[in-house]
Amino acid sequence: MAENENGQEKTEQPTAKRLNDAREKGQIARSREFNTFMILIVGGAYLLFFGSYLGIRLSALMTDALTLDRSLIFDPGLLLPYLRDLLTRALLIITPLFAILMAIALFGPILIGGFNFSTQALAPKFSKVNPITGMKRVFSVQGLVELFKALGKFTLVLIVAWLTISAFLDQLLALGEHPVERGIIEAGRMALWTFILTSAALILVAAIDVPFQLWNHNKQLKMTLQEIKDEFKESDGKPEVKGRIRQLQMEMAQRRMMGEVPKADVVITNPTHFAVAIAYEPGVMRAPRLLAKGIDDVAAAIRALAEEHGIMRVEAPRVARAIYFTTDLKQEIPGGLFVAVARILAYVYQIRREDADVDLPDDLPVPDEYLDPHRARQARSQE
Repeated sequence: MAENENGQEKTEQPTAKRLNDAREKGQIARSREFNTFMILIVGGAYLLFFGSYLGIRLSALMTDALTLDRSLIFDPGLLLPYLRDLLTRALLIITPLFAILMAIALFGPILIGGFNFSTQALAPKFSKVNPITGMKRVFSVQGLVELFKALGKFTLVLIVAWLTISAFLDQLLALGEHPVERGIIEAGRMALWTFILTSAALILVAAIDVPFQLWNHNKQLKMTLQEIKDEFKESDGKPEVKGRIRQLQMEMAQRRMMGEVPKADVVITNPTHFAVAIAYEPGVMRAPRLLAKGIDDVAAAIRALAEEHGIMRVEAPRVARAIYFTTDLKQEIPGGLFVAVARILAYVYQIRREDADVDLPDDLPVPDEYLDPHRARQARSQE
């Protein structure tokens, strides 16, 4: 089992941040065997389909190059342009093949680990030229795998080449009986098929190397539980800091809520544990709205603000608790409390008109489910 420098086992899959950091450093899964196979097999396929055309063009070029006009021999000023023209023609003939092979070399690795460009990977590192580090890589598990892989490739290519040449043995011995031009064509055909079959045999090496590279890359990036915890702290912040931030946010929200208390029409209390501030503007609001709410110390602060600003307080324990449990700040009270709150507001408006004979109604209907925190929230969500 892989371990880190602290001896802890790396049993956890790498996180998204770990994978992203590895890509930025250029650490992605790559298979050189797959790239080699793709380049060789594509090059062989190109020669198979366009080899005759390539041979004819190159043959004509060689004929022109070896057939010199007398004027070229005795005039050096004409010889250099002629040589430049020959080189240009040769490049134009082989450019398509080189372009295809370059494209495969550049984009073939994308099939394994995807496209990635890392400036960090280009930066010089002393460890790359350190002989001690190099010896550690040679005698590591990775070095041992590379050794067996090289021996396997050599053995596989040797076997396939021997079988292919054995199959062409009679044709090879018969080359001497053909005219020169025909013999060259047959020899080229046999060499091409030997190259293609030998290259195709490398698919076995690539089929083994690709899963191994993916597994080894994932293994190197695996993390310990402590590393995951440390990463979580770095990305999301320490619990103490997050707790302090939440505390500050709650304090800011509470201050904003307290700033709304002076706008209330009435503060309904429990009388001491709960307090809710209600406002209603006929023609503007569809229903009474909750401006502030709290329990214990917050309730005491709401009551103090109400007294400071001359806002009437009404003791209605069931109504206060029901509003606290069912209604969010700046939201309208639920339909089940309309009657109770309406009677309280009517009572407040009458008191404001200095009607001393008015008493708070005793019949303030409150559904029982509104007094249970969980059932009250569920009832509110269904309205």
